[in-house]
Amino acid sequence: MDELSVRASLTQSDEARPRWTLSRSPTEICNPQCRYFRCGRKMLDFRRNPPWCNWVGAPCTGYKCSYAYCVQRKLLPDGRCALFVKRRTEEAEKPETLEAGFKVGAIEKVRKKLDRFGV
Repeated sequence: MDELSVRASLTQSDEARPRWTLSRSPTEICNPQCRYFRCGRKMLDFRRNPPWCNWVGAPCTGYKCSYAYCVQRKLLPDGRCALFVKRRTEEAEKPETLEAGFKVGAIEKVRKKLDRFGV
């Protein structure tokens, strides 16, 4: 089957369906039914399935909408939820420690503080 016949076989409602899973609890991809999802225009109607945007008169596009935001500020630009993303940053180098377990430079700091008090 060629690509044109496959596209013709899809109904318009199949093309308009979002790729996310509609759920009240947070999911990996941000969705309009998530408890943290909010519409900046306050035009989201949850009584319809899928949630309906009264601003444009069409199903909510979720994270793709410019007015969509997350109450917990976890919405990433690509639509993923930061609650499910693990950081890839590596820890900075650990400071060197002396044999006694003190950090390098800690002894000098303590001496300066003791000198201020006259001890």
